[in-house]
Amino acid sequence: MLLQTRSYPRAGFLGNPSDGYYGKTIAFAFSDFCVDVVLYESPEIEFLPGDVDDNVFESLDHLTDTVQHYGYYGGVRLVKAVSKVFAEYCRAQAIDLPRRNFTVRYRSTVPRLVGLGGSSAICTAMFKALVQFYNVAERIPRQIIPTLCWQAEKEELGIHCGMQDRVIQMYDGVVFMDFDREHFERNSFGKYEYIDAQRLPRLYLAYDPDRAEFSGIYHRKLADVAVREQERVAAAMREFADIAQQGFDALMQGQLAKIPALVNANFDLRNRVFKVSEANARMVYEARQTGASAKFAGSGGAIVGTYEDEAMYKALVDRLRTIGCATIRPVIAPAAY
Repeated sequence: MLLQTRSYPRAGFLGNPSDGYYGKTIAFAFSDFCVDVVLYESPEIEFLPGDVDDNVFESLDHLTDTVQHYGYYGGVRLVKAVSKVFAEYCRAQAIDLPRRNFTVRYRSTVPRLVGLGGSSAICTAMFKALVQFYNVAERIPRQIIPTLCWQAEKEELGIHCGMQDRVIQMYDGVVFMDFDREHFERNSFGKYEYIDAQRLPRLYLAYDPDRAEFSGIYHRKLADVAVREQERVAAAMREFADIAQQGFDALMQGQLAKIPALVNANFDLRNRVFKVSEANARMVYEARQTGASAKFAGSGGAIVGTYEDEAMYKALVDRLRTIGCATIRPVIAPAAY
């Protein structure tokens, strides 16, 4: 038996990074890139290295740059951690798993470490594969799977991260997420509601691989700031959540004219709370020079926003190209109802 599962990158559209602080976000998954996991039965459990498990380097400089950007470990640790959390959850829930072993490998085309959820895509694709391989889809509610993947990264590997990436990669499409603290602590998952992708304005996404940085670094720094300046950060997270709520209301009411200002407000608030590096901020400000709205799609290295017409989109592509950015019109992945 050979099976293949897929997860897509995501863009945090509004509200991030409040998902790590019981806030609200809107995110979408897009199918321009993907992570594929291939899993098949074998005598022993074996994890094959993927394309982010580099062990061969052209020089010491190449090794140093790679480690600075990507750390010492690649994707194999992610699939191992997910497998452990999956097994422990099934044991705790008295879900009997067949005595079967597997070999697994993954392949990712997601631009690396530019804030598009490439690592979490490996995790969610692996969890999907395990659910299918052991035929337990009816025993594990979909809404709990993002939390389990989040636990694999945060608790098993010590990676600082929020929840939204894993939610949108399990649900696909466009999702409004409310991580209300009381609800989350009672149920171990948030409130997730689909938004019809047809309600979205014209969207672009741009990224620059030269600005790559492990997203856990940003989240760890933000967590440190949150400890030192609890009241200021808590107030900002409430404001981020309110931006997402306003965006959701505007989209559901067809008031698209309100969205660009909310996109810009999301980034401006982030820059006030946690000063954005000049190189990353430049992507946003260059995009805004064309009249487009712009904010980070994640932790940095990629931006997302809205544009008005073809002339503005062409100006956007041309301007961002001058600073090394590739620009696309993301294709929203169909909702996985």
